[in-house]
Amino acid sequence: MKILALGAHPDDIEIFMFGTMVAYAAQGAELTFAVATDGARGGKSDPAVLARLRREEATAAAALLGATPRFLDFPDGELMADAALIGALKTLIRETRPNLVITHAPNDYHADHRALSDGVRIAASFGVPVLYADTMGGTGFSPTHYVDISAHRDIKTQAIRAHRSQRPEQYVDRARIQNEFRAGQCNGLPGSLAEAFRFEPTFPFADIRALLPPPPPLRPVAPNTSEAG
Repeated sequence: MKILALGAHPDDIEIFMFGTMVAYAAQGAELTFAVATDGARGGKSDPAVLARLRREEATAAAALLGATPRFLDFPDGELMADAALIGALKTLIRETRPNLVITHAPNDYHADHRALSDGVRIAASFGVPVLYADTMGGTGFSPTHYVDISAHRDIKTQAIRAHRSQRPEQYVDRARIQNEFRAGQCNGLPGSLAEAFRFEPTFPFADIRALLPPPPPLRPVAPNTSEAG
């Protein structure tokens, strides 16, 4: 199994889908992380210095799973689903030959996220199915699939914290709250954590359940048979 995870910025994979990448790694999947922009606008430091620092941070986070990220180095904040991006994504897909691509949702909050999502959809075409990760805060997102990341809380936190330049504790908290909510949403057992995704079937890919790690174990559901009064 080969999985290609694509984030617009150097910390996006860690925030939105790193727990699922850990679950794939535990299954022996071959992981490729790719970052579309240089991240140079993710702070008030000199852009060149910040871009270099954020590349180092993304490399350290990916190394937790033995992966080496690929950097497309498009300008941060200016990503467009144009011929240059689509061409770079087609080349990446052709070189890595993934069974599944995971990227941002088409309606996510950041314009770079939306542009990357559109570019991936076009570049993937008939070649590979595309799975969309949860949005920030879950805004406007209706999941179709959930992945159990309950056992991977600590390493996901470690990966987010690798991005020291981004005030990571805010994202540690956001991710934990969202992962707890998504586990509850799919009726996971108490204490479960889940990352949520959405799949839009497009020919020839109609069902990707066999490509995903397991969802959270569910609470038993039984009718209340006690007598009132």
